Amino acid sequence: MSIERHDFSNSSDLAEALATAIAEKLDEAIQARGHSVLAVSGGTTPKRLFEVLSRKNIDWNLVTITLVDERFISPDHERSNEKLVRDNLLNNQAGVAKFIGLYNPAATAETAGIAAANRISALPRPFDVVVLGMGLDAHTASFFPGGDRLDQALDPNEKALVVPMQAEGAGERRLTLTLPLLVEARMLVMHIEGNDKLTVLDEALACEDSMKKPVRAVFQHAKTPVQLYWAP
Repeated sequence: MSIERHDFSNSSDLAEALATAIAEKLDEAIQARGHSVLAVSGGTTPKRLFEVLSRKNIDWNLVTITLVDERFISPDHERSNEKLVRDNLLNNQAGVAKFIGLYNPAATAETAGIAAANRISALPRPFDVVVLGMGLDAHTASFFPGGDRLDQALDPNEKALVVPMQAEGAGERRLTLTLPLLVEARMLVMHIEGNDKLTVLDEALACEDSMKKPVRAVFQHAKTPVQLYWAP
Protein backbone atom coordinates (compact mmCIF):
# COMPACT_ATOMS: atom_id res chain seq x y z
CA MET A 1 0.00 0.00 0.00
CA SER A 2 1.36 3.39 -1.01
CA ILE A 3 -0.05 6.50 0.64
CA GLU A 4 0.87 10.17 0.30
CA ARG A 5 -0.59 11.95 3.31
CA HIS A 6 -1.60 15.61 3.41
CA ASP A 7 -2.63 16.90 6.87
CA PHE A 8 -4.25 20.27 7.52
CA SER A 9 -5.23 22.13 10.67
CA ASN A 10 -8.77 22.86 9.46
CA SER A 11 -11.33 22.05 6.78
CA SER A 12 -10.92 25.34 4.95
CA ASP A 13 -7.22 24.89 4.37
CA LEU A 14 -7.79 21.30 3.26
CA ALA A 15 -10.51 22.32 0.80
CA GLU A 16 -8.32 24.99 -0.78
CA ALA A 17 -5.30 22.71 -1.12
CA LEU A 18 -7.28 19.75 -2.45
CA ALA A 19 -9.28 21.89 -4.86
CA THR A 20 -6.02 23.32 -6.22
CA ALA A 21 -4.52 19.86 -6.63
CA ILE A 22 -7.63 18.55 -8.40
CA ALA A 23 -7.81 21.55 -10.72
CA GLU A 24 -4.15 21.15 -11.64
CA LYS A 25 -4.66 17.46 -12.46
CA LEU A 26 -7.74 18.19 -14.56
CA ASP A 27 -5.92 20.97 -16.39
CA GLU A 28 -2.96 18.66 -17.00
CA ALA A 29 -5.32 16.11 -18.55
CA ILE A 30 -6.96 18.74 -20.73
CA GLN A 31 -3.58 19.90 -22.00
CA ALA A 32 -2.51 16.31 -22.72
CA ARG A 33 -5.72 14.77 -24.08
CA GLY A 34 -8.22 17.56 -24.67
CA HIS A 35 -10.62 16.46 -21.94
CA SER A 36 -10.73 15.26 -18.34
CA VAL A 37 -13.00 13.19 -16.10
CA LEU A 38 -13.63 13.77 -12.40
CA ALA A 39 -15.58 11.32 -10.22
CA VAL A 40 -16.73 12.59 -6.82
CA SER A 41 -18.44 11.23 -3.73
CA GLY A 42 -21.41 12.44 -1.71
CA GLY A 43 -21.96 13.03 1.98
CA THR A 44 -21.41 16.19 4.00
CA THR A 45 -17.60 16.20 3.99
CA PRO A 46 -17.00 17.32 0.37
CA LYS A 47 -19.44 20.26 0.31
CA ARG A 48 -16.80 22.88 1.16
CA LEU A 49 -14.39 21.28 -1.31
CA PHE A 50 -16.99 21.47 -4.09
CA GLU A 51 -17.64 25.15 -3.43
CA VAL A 52 -13.93 26.01 -3.60
CA LEU A 53 -13.30 23.80 -6.63
CA SER A 54 -16.19 25.35 -8.56
CA ARG A 55 -14.30 28.67 -8.58
CA LYS A 56 -11.04 27.29 -9.99
CA ASN A 57 -10.16 28.78 -13.36
CA ILE A 58 -9.74 25.87 -15.77
CA ASP A 59 -11.50 24.89 -19.02
CA TRP A 60 -14.51 23.38 -17.29
CA ASN A 61 -16.30 22.97 -20.62
CA LEU A 62 -13.77 20.18 -21.29
CA VAL A 63 -14.43 18.44 -17.95
CA THR A 64 -16.94 15.65 -17.34
CA ILE A 65 -18.05 15.15 -13.74
CA THR A 66 -19.62 11.92 -12.57
CA LEU A 67 -20.40 10.18 -9.29
CA VAL A 68 -18.61 7.41 -7.43
CA ASP A 69 -21.97 6.19 -6.11
CA GLU A 70 -25.59 7.24 -5.78
CA ARG A 71 -28.73 6.44 -3.84
CA PHE A 72 -31.59 4.98 -5.85
CA ILE A 73 -33.70 8.08 -5.24
CA SER A 74 -34.85 11.03 -7.33
CA PRO A 75 -32.12 13.63 -8.03
CA ASP A 76 -34.22 16.31 -6.36
CA HIS A 77 -34.24 14.37 -3.06
CA GLU A 78 -32.22 15.97 -0.26
CA ARG A 79 -30.09 12.82 0.13
CA SER A 80 -29.25 12.59 -3.57
CA ASN A 81 -25.55 12.85 -4.43
CA GLU A 82 -26.51 14.33 -7.78
CA LYS A 83 -28.35 17.14 -6.00
CA LEU A 84 -25.30 17.73 -3.80
CA VAL A 85 -23.09 18.11 -6.86
CA ARG A 86 -25.54 20.30 -8.76
CA ASP A 87 -26.04 22.59 -5.76
CA ASN A 88 -22.39 22.91 -4.73
CA LEU A 89 -20.05 22.04 -7.62
CA LEU A 90 -21.84 22.76 -10.88
CA ASN A 91 -21.75 26.49 -10.20
CA ASN A 92 -19.46 29.47 -10.89
CA GLN A 93 -16.73 28.51 -13.39
CA ALA A 94 -17.61 24.81 -13.08
CA GLY A 95 -21.18 25.48 -14.16
CA VAL A 96 -20.28 24.67 -17.77
CA ALA A 97 -18.89 21.21 -16.97
CA LYS A 98 -20.74 18.16 -18.31
CA PHE A 99 -22.42 15.99 -15.67
CA ILE A 100 -23.14 12.27 -15.96
CA GLY A 101 -25.30 10.95 -13.12
CA LEU A 102 -25.94 7.36 -12.08
CA TYR A 103 -29.64 7.58 -11.23
CA ASN A 104 -32.42 7.04 -13.70
CA PRO A 105 -36.10 6.34 -12.95
CA ALA A 106 -36.03 2.64 -13.76
CA ALA A 107 -38.29 0.10 -12.12
CA THR A 108 -35.42 -1.46 -10.18
CA ALA A 109 -31.90 -0.52 -9.10
CA GLU A 110 -30.60 -3.41 -11.20
CA THR A 111 -32.10 -1.92 -14.36
CA ALA A 112 -30.91 1.54 -13.40
CA GLY A 113 -27.43 0.12 -12.90
CA ILE A 114 -27.31 -1.22 -16.45
CA ALA A 115 -28.27 2.17 -17.85
CA ALA A 116 -25.71 3.89 -15.63
CA ALA A 117 -22.99 1.46 -16.74
CA ASN A 118 -23.72 2.29 -20.37
CA ARG A 119 -23.20 5.99 -19.67
CA ILE A 120 -20.04 5.37 -17.65
CA SER A 121 -18.59 3.07 -20.33
CA ALA A 122 -18.72 5.96 -22.81
CA LEU A 123 -16.34 8.05 -20.69
CA PRO A 124 -12.58 8.08 -21.32
CA ARG A 125 -10.63 5.87 -18.93
CA PRO A 126 -8.83 5.82 -16.67
CA PHE A 127 -10.57 8.70 -14.91
CA ASP A 128 -8.22 11.58 -14.22
CA VAL A 129 -9.36 12.21 -10.64
CA VAL A 130 -11.46 10.11 -8.25
CA VAL A 131 -12.33 11.59 -4.85
CA LEU A 132 -13.49 9.12 -2.22
CA GLY A 133 -14.78 9.57 1.30
CA MET A 134 -15.25 7.10 4.13
CA GLY A 135 -17.89 6.37 6.74
CA LEU A 136 -17.35 5.34 10.34
CA ASP A 137 -18.19 1.77 9.33
CA ALA A 138 -15.16 1.83 6.97
CA HIS A 139 -17.30 1.96 3.83
CA THR A 140 -16.23 3.95 0.81
CA ALA A 141 -18.21 4.47 -2.38
CA SER A 142 -21.17 2.16 -1.65
CA PHE A 143 -18.90 -0.65 -0.51
CA PHE A 144 -20.77 -1.31 2.74
CA PRO A 145 -19.87 -4.10 5.17
CA GLY A 146 -22.53 -6.76 4.72
CA GLY A 147 -23.56 -5.41 1.32
CA ASP A 148 -25.42 -7.93 -0.84
CA ARG A 149 -22.99 -7.48 -3.75
CA LEU A 150 -19.89 -6.41 -1.85
CA ASP A 151 -17.82 -9.35 -3.07
CA GLN A 152 -18.62 -8.44 -6.67
CA ALA A 153 -17.97 -4.72 -6.17
CA LEU A 154 -14.58 -5.39 -4.53
CA ASP A 155 -13.40 -8.00 -7.03
CA PRO A 156 -10.26 -6.53 -8.65
CA ASN A 157 -11.10 -8.48 -11.82
CA GLU A 158 -14.77 -7.43 -11.98
CA LYS A 159 -15.85 -6.39 -15.49
CA ALA A 160 -19.09 -4.65 -14.52
CA LEU A 161 -18.63 -0.90 -14.10
CA VAL A 162 -21.69 -0.27 -11.92
CA VAL A 163 -23.46 -2.60 -9.49
CA PRO A 164 -26.49 -2.11 -7.22
CA MET A 165 -25.88 -2.43 -3.51
CA GLN A 166 -28.16 -3.03 -0.56
CA ALA A 167 -26.85 -3.04 3.00
CA GLU A 168 -28.26 -2.45 6.45
CA GLY A 169 -26.02 0.59 6.96
CA ALA A 170 -26.74 2.09 3.56
CA GLY A 171 -30.30 3.23 4.02
CA GLU A 172 -31.60 3.42 0.45
CA ARG A 173 -30.55 0.93 -2.19
CA ARG A 174 -27.45 2.23 -3.96
CA LEU A 175 -25.61 2.22 -7.26
CA THR A 176 -21.84 2.17 -7.08
CA LEU A 177 -18.88 2.16 -9.41
CA THR A 178 -16.82 -0.99 -8.90
CA LEU A 179 -13.34 -1.19 -7.42
CA PRO A 180 -11.34 -1.69 -10.66
CA LEU A 181 -12.81 1.47 -12.18
CA LEU A 182 -11.93 3.55 -9.11
CA VAL A 183 -8.42 2.29 -8.39
CA GLU A 184 -7.15 2.79 -11.94
CA ALA A 185 -7.59 6.58 -11.61
CA ARG A 186 -4.62 8.77 -12.46
CA MET A 187 -5.18 10.62 -9.16
CA LEU A 188 -6.99 8.75 -6.38
CA VAL A 189 -7.94 10.84 -3.35
CA MET A 190 -9.23 9.75 0.06
CA HIS A 191 -10.75 12.82 1.76
CA ILE A 192 -11.65 12.35 5.42
CA GLU A 193 -12.10 14.74 8.32
CA GLY A 194 -12.17 14.16 12.06
CA ASN A 195 -10.02 12.12 14.45
CA ASP A 196 -12.64 9.38 14.61
CA LYS A 197 -12.41 8.72 10.88
CA LEU A 198 -8.64 8.69 10.99
CA THR A 199 -8.83 6.02 13.68
CA VAL A 200 -11.26 3.97 11.57
CA LEU A 201 -8.96 4.25 8.56
CA ASP A 202 -5.93 3.13 10.57
CA GLU A 203 -7.92 0.13 11.83
CA ALA A 204 -9.03 -0.71 8.29
CA LEU A 205 -5.50 -0.59 6.91
CA ALA A 206 -4.35 -2.92 9.70
CA CYS A 207 -7.20 -5.36 8.99
CA GLU A 208 -6.65 -8.25 6.58
CA ASP A 209 -10.31 -8.64 5.58
CA SER A 210 -11.67 -6.08 3.11
CA MET A 211 -15.16 -7.54 3.43
CA LYS A 212 -15.16 -6.30 7.04
CA LYS A 213 -13.34 -3.01 6.29
CA PRO A 214 -14.07 -2.30 2.62
CA VAL A 215 -12.04 0.91 2.39
CA ARG A 216 -8.94 -1.25 2.76
CA ALA A 217 -9.46 -2.65 -0.74
CA VAL A 218 -8.94 0.78 -2.29
CA PHE A 219 -5.52 1.15 -0.71
CA GLN A 220 -4.62 -2.46 -1.45
CA HIS A 221 -5.37 -2.28 -5.18
CA ALA A 222 -4.69 1.37 -6.09
CA LYS A 223 -2.53 1.77 -9.20
CA THR A 224 -0.97 5.00 -7.92
CA PRO A 225 -0.26 6.23 -4.38
CA VAL A 226 -3.52 7.15 -2.64
CA GLN A 227 -3.58 10.86 -1.81
CA LEU A 228 -4.89 11.01 1.76
CA TYR A 229 -6.26 14.44 2.69
CA TRP A 230 -7.20 14.84 6.35
CA ALA A 231 -8.13 17.60 8.77
CA PRO A 232 -9.39 17.27 12.36
